[in-house]
Amino acid sequence: MPVETDAEIREILEYDTVAVVGCSSTPGKDAHEIPKYLQAQGYEIIPVNPTSGEVLGRPAYDSLADIEEEVDIVDVFRPSPEVAGIVDEALARDDLKVVWLQLGIHDDEAVARAEAAGLRVVQDRCMKPEHRRLIAST
Repeated sequence: MPVETDAEIREILEYDTVAVVGCSSTPGKDAHEIPKYLQAQGYEIIPVNPTSGEVLGRPAYDSLADIEEEVDIVDVFRPSPEVAGIVDEALARDDLKVVWLQLGIHDDEAVARAEAAGLRVVQDRCMKPEHRRLIAST
């Protein structure tokens, strides 16, 4: 079952490194503005976008598999039908702790697979308002 409680979300938001799958280089898009906010709050943002060379001053990776550094959270800004493949990539890594699916993104089967493998999953929530509500306001 996806993470629901404020205590669990607060704990997840204490991690440092977030790979953002679908991170956009276009200002004004949620997939750009939310990672930009998180970066300004001290998170290390690793953009994953095969069509961009650089996002938010960082080189963009083609996939999760291409990231060599440690990653705590995978934040997904891709359509729901792509979640299964992203979870497959996440499960191939041994450093991830959390898969975070942004607002409107669902895949119950992929969520169940991630949880069965020991990952925590947040589904249909946005990191920015959750951070503002639970971390920035304290």
